[in-house]
Amino acid sequence: MQILVNGERRDATLGTTVDDLLRELEIRSDRVAVEVNLEVLDRQEFARRGLREGDRIEIISFIGGGSEELIQ
Repeated sequence: MQILVNGERRDATLGTTVDDLLRELEIRSDRVAVEVNLEVLDRQEFARRGLREGDRIEIISFIGGGSEELIQ
Protein backbone atom coordinates (compact mmCIF):
# COMPACT_ATOMS: atom_id res chain seq x y z
CA MET A 1 0.00 0.00 0.00
CA GLN A 2 1.04 3.62 -0.47
CA ILE A 3 1.26 6.16 2.36
CA LEU A 4 2.65 9.69 2.53
CA VAL A 5 5.35 10.32 5.15
CA ASN A 6 6.36 13.96 5.63
CA GLY A 7 5.25 14.68 2.08
CA GLU A 8 7.04 11.72 0.44
CA ARG A 9 5.27 8.69 -1.00
CA ARG A 10 6.31 5.43 0.61
CA ASP A 11 5.35 1.78 0.28
CA ALA A 12 4.16 0.04 3.44
CA THR A 13 2.99 -3.47 4.16
CA LEU A 14 -0.65 -3.98 5.07
CA GLY A 15 -0.86 -4.16 8.87
CA THR A 16 2.05 -1.79 9.49
CA THR A 17 1.63 0.25 12.66
CA VAL A 18 3.03 3.68 13.45
CA ASP A 19 5.51 1.95 15.75
CA ASP A 20 6.61 -0.35 12.88
CA LEU A 21 7.09 2.65 10.60
CA LEU A 22 9.22 4.49 13.15
CA ARG A 23 11.41 1.40 13.64
CA GLU A 24 11.80 1.03 9.87
CA LEU A 25 12.85 4.67 9.63
CA GLU A 26 15.20 4.20 12.62
CA ILE A 27 13.42 6.94 14.58
CA ARG A 28 13.14 6.72 18.34
CA SER A 29 9.47 6.99 19.31
CA ASP A 30 10.28 8.87 22.52
CA ARG A 31 11.76 11.77 20.53
CA VAL A 32 8.93 12.52 18.09
CA ALA A 33 5.31 13.53 17.76
CA VAL A 34 3.28 11.75 15.07
CA GLU A 35 0.23 13.00 13.25
CA VAL A 36 -1.88 10.70 11.05
CA ASN A 37 -4.42 12.39 8.77
CA LEU A 38 -4.24 15.60 10.87
CA GLU A 39 -4.79 13.72 14.16
CA VAL A 40 -1.97 13.96 16.70
CA LEU A 41 -1.44 10.55 18.26
CA ASP A 42 -0.70 9.83 21.88
CA ARG A 43 2.59 7.93 22.09
CA GLN A 44 0.74 4.97 23.65
CA GLU A 45 -1.24 4.60 20.40
CA PHE A 46 1.84 4.06 18.20
CA ALA A 47 1.83 0.27 18.63
CA ARG A 48 -1.93 -0.03 18.08
CA ARG A 49 -2.51 2.47 15.27
CA GLY A 50 -2.49 0.57 11.99
CA LEU A 51 -1.80 2.48 8.81
CA ARG A 52 -4.09 2.36 5.78
CA GLU A 53 -3.77 3.06 2.09
CA GLY A 54 -3.40 6.79 1.49
CA ASP A 55 -2.69 7.78 5.11
CA ARG A 56 -0.75 11.01 5.53
CA ILE A 57 1.79 10.79 8.32
CA GLU A 58 3.78 13.71 9.69
CA ILE A 59 6.67 12.93 12.02
CA ILE A 60 7.95 15.88 14.02
CA SER A 61 11.27 15.60 15.85
CA PHE A 62 11.95 17.35 19.10
CA ILE A 63 15.12 19.37 19.08
CA GLY A 64 16.68 20.28 22.40
CA GLY A 65 18.20 23.61 22.91
CA GLY A 66 18.43 26.56 25.13
CA SER A 67 20.26 29.75 25.52
CA GLU A 68 23.80 30.21 26.63
CA GLU A 69 24.39 32.42 29.59
CA LEU A 70 26.25 35.55 28.60
CA ILE A 71 29.55 35.91 30.38
CA GLN A 72 31.09 39.37 30.60
